[in-house]
Amino acid sequence: MHFFLSSSNRYSLELITLVLSLYFSFEFKWKIFQVKVNVLKYNEAIQSINNSQYFPVYFLQGENTHYIDEITKLLIDKVLDESERDFNQTIFYGKETTVDQIIDAARRYPVMSSYQLIIVKEAQHLNRVFDKFEGYFKDPVPTTILVFNFKNKKLDKRKAVGKLLSQRKFIIDLDAIKDYQIPEWVLSCAKKHQLKMDQKASILISEFLGNDLSSIDSTLQKLKLLISSNQIVDVDIVQQHVGFSKDFNLFELQNAIAAKNIQKANFIAKHFAHNPKNYPLVLTLGNLYSFFTKLMKYHFYVNQLSNTQLAAKVGVNPYFLKQYEQASRNYSKGKLAKIFGYLRDYDLMSKGVGNSSVKDDEILKEMIFKIMH
Repeated sequence: MHFFLSSSNRYSLELITLVLSLYFSFEFKWKIFQVKVNVLKYNEAIQSINNSQYFPVYFLQGENTHYIDEITKLLIDKVLDESERDFNQTIFYGKETTVDQIIDAARRYPVMSSYQLIIVKEAQHLNRVFDKFEGYFKDPVPTTILVFNFKNKKLDKRKAVGKLLSQRKFIIDLDAIKDYQIPEWVLSCAKKHQLKMDQKASILISEFLGNDLSSIDSTLQKLKLLISSNQIVDVDIVQQHVGFSKDFNLFELQNAIAAKNIQKANFIAKHFAHNPKNYPLVLTLGNLYSFFTKLMKYHFYVNQLSNTQLAAKVGVNPYFLKQYEQASRNYSKGKLAKIFGYLRDYDLMSKGVGNSSVKDDEILKEMIFKIMH
């Protein structure tokens, strides 16, 4: 939900605040229409594959493309020996193949192997004709392991083929990790790579790389090669090897704004203005919009939930709740309504709407001033 408001909006801030209050109250009470489906979980899939217990169909779907790639790679590594792959491993691409070609291949039997492995990448491009697989899914060949990579989309489980896949437990929903869960995921990934890491370093990496799990995984593999086995990955190591400035970044700008540290915020903004390639205005705008949206949620939920529930509802790691508590004292709901208007106006200015001469660095400085005064 977007709350971009023009500074000249005819509605009063009181009315805007009331609308926001009603929205968050409604969201808080919205529970009864969640649909439960019979899907295989990520950890269950990994465990069964490692135990050589395979399903005849793996339908990997969702926004977590890293997990889709990870499960697919694990199947490639586990199902067939390297010597068996020439005759028993086939890779299709949804843009370049038909349903009939995939089914014909799936009905073949393996050559001198217990299984054949068929991987359909970019399977989301077959979405409109997926009902043609229904007959095969009802009676799959037990010696074929058919894997679909259905990225950034989900099959409609209300339709016959989606319902069938769900009933057979062939679907694995791989949703994007929530922002507040990323630091914990970084720590678990570091543990997988046998890296020791402190919590602040995991938070810094998550703020720098966001929810790009593949980039995080690659970064941790890089760190594994660069440091000794007994070293603990801390903020200094992240800064040194990941190319991340611990003084000048969006995370520190957000902290300065939350604390109403005007001098520090202006200092960081000046650095951003001198390094527009590394700190584009559109990225700063997006980050601030996300921060203030979470802060508005904090205002509406703080007296209704426990700290753990509050962190989940706001969408942050519990570690950051103190920052939001501080920011809530500095920015009232009325002030936040004004800030959303500023962000909208400066977003339009950065795109050239009503502005033909003001540069991004000037927009950034003026925006920071208005937010903090």
